[in-house]
Amino acid sequence: MKKQIKVGVAGCGYWGPNLIRNLRTLSDCNVKMMCDLNPARLQHLKQIYPEVQTETDYPHMLNGINLDAVVIATHVRSHYPMAKAALLAGKHTFIEKPMADSSEHCEELVEIAKKNGLVLMTGHTFLYSPVVRKIKEIIAAGDLGEIRYISSRRLNLGLFQKDINVAWDLAPHDLSIILSILGELPLTVNCRGSAHVTPGIEDVTTMCLTFSRQRSAIIHSSWIDPRKVREMTIVGSKRMIVYDDLEPLEKIRVFDTRVERPPHYDSFAEFQYSYHYGDMYAPYIKQEEPLRTECQHFLDCIKDGKTPLTCGTQGVELVKVLEASSESLRRGGAPVDFSQADNNYVIGESPAAVVTTPSAKPFRVRSVGRNGKARSTNHKASPAPVNIVLTTNGNGHANGSTNGNGNGNGAGH
Repeated sequence: MKKQIKVGVAGCGYWGPNLIRNLRTLSDCNVKMMCDLNPARLQHLKQIYPEVQTETDYPHMLNGINLDAVVIATHVRSHYPMAKAALLAGKHTFIEKPMADSSEHCEELVEIAKKNGLVLMTGHTFLYSPVVRKIKEIIAAGDLGEIRYISSRRLNLGLFQKDINVAWDLAPHDLSIILSILGELPLTVNCRGSAHVTPGIEDVTTMCLTFSRQRSAIIHSSWIDPRKVREMTIVGSKRMIVYDDLEPLEKIRVFDTRVERPPHYDSFAEFQYSYHYGDMYAPYIKQEEPLRTECQHFLDCIKDGKTPLTCGTQGVELVKVLEASSESLRRGGAPVDFSQADNNYVIGESPAAVVTTPSAKPFRVRSVGRNGKARSTNHKASPAPVNIVLTTNGNGHANGSTNGNGNGNGAGH
């Protein structure tokens, strides 16, 4: 019998139980402990998984039961201090999206993982979906021609967050897919939104990204829509794809539809657009749960010493895009010039090294104001190391106090 990897899961609120369920189905995984500061949640999960130990003390989980790896599914503001503590304790670490609350914190985590030879993985689950893999296969075969633009809608009523806006909550799914399909980081990012329910926290946003070769992407995110929508349209010069994740069977539909302009004409009267309407087909896709594939990939990377498909570096770059969107929101939707100078990896590929680290240069975005003048924002060096002290507030959620700038919260997101 092969050796099992001992795993602890921190955060048993919304998403943590899904991770526990999938990890327990894997033969090479031993889920030893579930950690949360809400005793009621732990009691409920203990009834479902009686063999798994429960704990409200996160430091004890890290240091008291000889774990190999830790999975963190807590509020975003606690990702950094909890992941840092796990890495410093010598644990391979999986962090749900987004990786942390700032690119500075993400880069520090990548550096710690590299220094200690540990696997650091971020939960961009849709890149493990057979549907997204099929879309990339169709595009790589040239069936769509040149990608012109991608439009995505991720809408629902709730779940409202208190520490991040809807772009940070929902857009990472779409961003990870778009960046993987286009294979590069955006040139500019601009974002507009409104806070209708909680002052200062946008519950509806529209993010626009521009890429090389006149390609673009639009991401509409909302917590206040009456219907749940999970839809992405990919428009190519030859064909188009509509991806509806809520469809039970035909999640991908390929439309043989396009518009063409005449190659030569002598007068405006001779100019006529040509509209092509062909067939639609829905390719067969084998159904499998992306989260299970993602969990297995994490274990495989630990065993084989490989870099995850969604490694820490991928998490850094996605958070930088989110930071640029926040900067644009503060400027009323003004475009932010997203520097690609430090991009030293290919999105969606797995380098041979255990952990790939970005350049040590500080992240810099240049926002272009309405007066045409450029303004720069520097993200300085990472703050001093922090010590985590998790305590419980009146509603059973975790509060973290630190000696640096990290804020902890052990409740599930």
